[in-house]
Amino acid sequence: MVKVLIAGLGGMVIAIVVGPKFIAWLRSRSIGQHVREELLVFSEGKQGTPIMGGLLILVAALVPALVVSLYTIPGVTIMLATFACALVGFSDDYLKTARRRSLGLQGRWKMLVLVVITAGVGFATSRIGYMDTEIYFPLVDVNIDLGWAFYPFLFLVIAGTSNGVNLTDGIDGLAAGVCVISLLTLLAIASIDWIRSAETPVARSDEYLDIAIVAAALIGGVIGFLWFNSFPAELQMGDTGSMALGGAIATIAILTETEVLLVFIGGVFLIEALSLMIQVASFKRTGRRVFLMAPIHHHFQMKAWSDTKIMVRFWIIGAILAAIGFFLYYRYYRRFQL
Repeated sequence: MVKVLIAGLGGMVIAIVVGPKFIAWLRSRSIGQHVREELLVFSEGKQGTPIMGGLLILVAALVPALVVSLYTIPGVTIMLATFACALVGFSDDYLKTARRRSLGLQGRWKMLVLVVITAGVGFATSRIGYMDTEIYFPLVDVNIDLGWAFYPFLFLVIAGTSNGVNLTDGIDGLAAGVCVISLLTLLAIASIDWIRSAETPVARSDEYLDIAIVAAALIGGVIGFLWFNSFPAELQMGDTGSMALGGAIATIAILTETEVLLVFIGGVFLIEALSLMIQVASFKRTGRRVFLMAPIHHHFQMKAWSDTKIMVRFWIIGAILAAIGFFLYYRYYRRFQL
């Protein structure tokens, strides 16, 4: 587990050390956030804040991960999926910056690339001995073989998580903090997977350890980024960061076979996405809005909650939901029961 600690600490140190120069570089090139007109009331002073902070997270996480990685199929898959999702987000951020408006890459192109990423992750899972097309549901203690539908399910997990993180990224520190909570939970799961994969350390699974290494590196990178993203933010992660982190969280869950638990481990992302879906469906059907504004964190901004209050309370909700997810994992996933 020494490599896990090195990856986590390395990611954090790189982000904190490189951060100021990176922010200065973004400012010198006027690479700043473009806030939608309807959100300007909540974003006074945020217009022009350096964006593409996801690049800082990506570099800070991948450098130590590449140095100490065991280069197993799961570890490499997570790194490649994270990088690919980051490229999708980077394209979106770049177009927003180039066009000087808040509209970037069209949704259909995002979905197309996410299909390709899903195909890559699906291929990787087929190369790993412990993976199959079955999905385990705790509480009811049932395995369901999805067959060919397993791969559309993977797309739903990856696209849903990526976009959920993207929707959550609307308040300083909110998405980054919740991502840290989700990644810490997945790190704990991967670590227990590794410990219980064999009785002696020498015989334990390198695959689970590699997953833990990459997860730790991501945690370190996000914590280092959060140093600059806390209110008032000096740097925003942008779609580059939110898509990368969403893809990483989804891929780790897939490779640890805890996709169903993302309902809890990524519960805040699900709540944010559902609030937007409910808002759109309600307005189309009845002409009325359920929330003052969606995603739901904007609803609380409309109710005059401070950004810091919203952030901390969402962190607390995220931690509670993640704890429930971890409990379900520890209690019901049979292969880890003593």
